[in-house]
Amino acid sequence: MMKIIFIMCVGIFLHAGITDFKIIDKATKAYEEKAYTKSASLLKSLEAKSPQKEYDLGNALYKSKNYDAALKAYEKAKGIDEAQRLHNIGNSHFQKQELDKAIEAYEKALKVKKDDDTKFNLELAKKMKKKKEEEKKKKEQKKDNKDKKDDKKKDNKKENKDKKNEDKKENKKKQDKKKKDDKKQDNKKDQDKQNKDKKDKDAKKKKDAKKKDGKKKDKKDSEKKNKPKDKKGDKSSPKPQEQKKMSKEDKLKEQELKRLMKKMQKGKTPTMMYQMGKNKQPRKDNDVKPW
Repeated sequence: MMKIIFIMCVGIFLHAGITDFKIIDKATKAYEEKAYTKSASLLKSLEAKSPQKEYDLGNALYKSKNYDAALKAYEKAKGIDEAQRLHNIGNSHFQKQELDKAIEAYEKALKVKKDDDTKFNLELAKKMKKKKEEEKKKKEQKKDNKDKKDDKKKDNKKENKDKKNEDKKENKKKQDKKKKDDKKQDNKKDQDKQNKDKKDKDAKKKKDAKKKDGKKKDKKDSEKKNKPKDKKGDKSSPKPQEQKKMSKEDKLKEQELKRLMKKMQKGKTPTMMYQMGKNKQPRKDNDVKPW
C-alpha cells in the first residue's frame, strides 16, 4: 500500500490574528475528522499566504481526491521540507496514473533525503508502470491479432466475393454457351425438319406422278383391251393378224403346194389347183375348164 506523509504546519501562523487561529483550529479538527473538503475550504479562506498554508491545503485537497488542485498547492509550497513536498507531488501523480512523473518526483525526493516510504512508493510506481506496459503490450498484441484476424476475415470475404463473382461469370459463360448450343441445335432440327419435309414432299410427288402414270397406262391398256379386233385380210388393219400355228400335215401340204407352183412356173403346164383341207373332200366344179 502506498504511504503518504502529511504534516499540519501550525507554527507559520504565529503572527496571524485571532480569527485566523480560529479558522486554523477548525480546519485541523475537520482534517482529523476526515472532513477533508471542509478543511480545504477553511484553509482557502485564510488571508495569510505562505508555503506552509499551501502545503496543508495540498494535503486536504489530496485527501478529498482533488489531485489537480493538490498539485497546484504543492507547487506553491516551496520553502518547507523539500523531500516531503516532492514525496506528496509524486503521490498526486501516482493517483492520476501519471507514473513517469510520479517516479521522477520520488527519485528527486530520495536524492534530497533517503526515506523508506518514498523508496517503497518508487518501487510500487515502477511495478505499476511495468504492469501497465505489459498490459498495454498485451492489449496492443490482442489488437494486432484482432486486426490480423479482421484483415484475414476481410481478405477471405473478398476472396469469397471474388470467387463468387468468378463463379457467376463462369456460370453466365456456360449459360450463354448452352443457349448458343441450344439455338444451334434448334436450327439444326429445323433444317433437318425442312430437309425431311422436302424429301417427303419430293417422294410424295414422285409417288403421285408414278400413280398418275400407272393410271394412264391402265387406262391405255383398258382401251386397247376393249378395242374390237380387225377382220382377217382387212388391209386397213395396221397389223396382220397372227396366223394360227400350223399342224405338221398343213406344213407338208404347204411345202407340196410350193413345189408344184415352182414346177408349173418352169414347165408352163396348165394345172388345176385346189387345197385339201382337213375332213374336206375335193369338189368337182363343172364350170372349171383347163387353161
